[in-house]
Amino acid sequence: MELTTSDPAGAVTFYAELFGWQIDGDRFLRDGCAVAGLGQSRPDRPQGWLTYLATADLEETLQKIQTAYGHRLARPQERPGARTALVADAAGAVLGLWQANGFAGAQLRGEPNTLAWPDLLTDDVRTATAFYGSVFGWSLTHEFGSGEWLTEAHDSVAGLIAGRYGTHWQPSFQVDDCQSAIERSCRLGARVAAAPVEMGLGSYVELVDPFGAPFAITAPVHRPVELAVAYNDIIGMELTYGG
Repeated sequence: MELTTSDPAGAVTFYAELFGWQIDGDRFLRDGCAVAGLGQSRPDRPQGWLTYLATADLEETLQKIQTAYGHRLARPQERPGARTALVADAAGAVLGLWQANGFAGAQLRGEPNTLAWPDLLTDDVRTATAFYGSVFGWSLTHEFGSGEWLTEAHDSVAGLIAGRYGTHWQPSFQVDDCQSAIERSCRLGARVAAAPVEMGLGSYVELVDPFGAPFAITAPVHRPVELAVAYNDIIGMELTYGG
């Protein structure tokens, strides 16, 4: 996940206060581990959060994308630790491809103040299902009440939120508590884009950072578990202990 912004210094301050991140060159760190990238906005890159999907063969994946009616938006680029490309899916959602060459991407995730997972927000589920199934072998399930992308090995890799105008990828970052994170975000200049809802197994809210980049936060919803135990009455049973 990489943030392109017109104000990198301001973004560093915002995400440091919100998530406790530090900066090292073009990477956000938490506890010394890379959690996201950071770059200056430029004409050939859309401003905001960009989701990268890993690929073992960049050229092969680019060919599959074009066959599935997607588009290459920029020539492949050599970067420290990876070779990347900017593409759009068949409905126009922009994403990156990442072929690792020494650096695989986020080194820490799935815990508070790191990436939970990316979501595809779309109003065209049929086109998305056909595209990501053809290019990456993904399938779509709704096991927990929200869309979830699974790999061919049935590993969960991303989410899908339907019923939106247009289509784009958006990161969702895990926090301990959504309400306190919302209040902290707004104090720092962010705004709420969509009211908190329960989605899947957690609470979810969409925000826009002070520089116009949409993102989301999510926190597990803790529900009490009630256990009902039935005891059978055993009548007429005697235990005798002999010496």
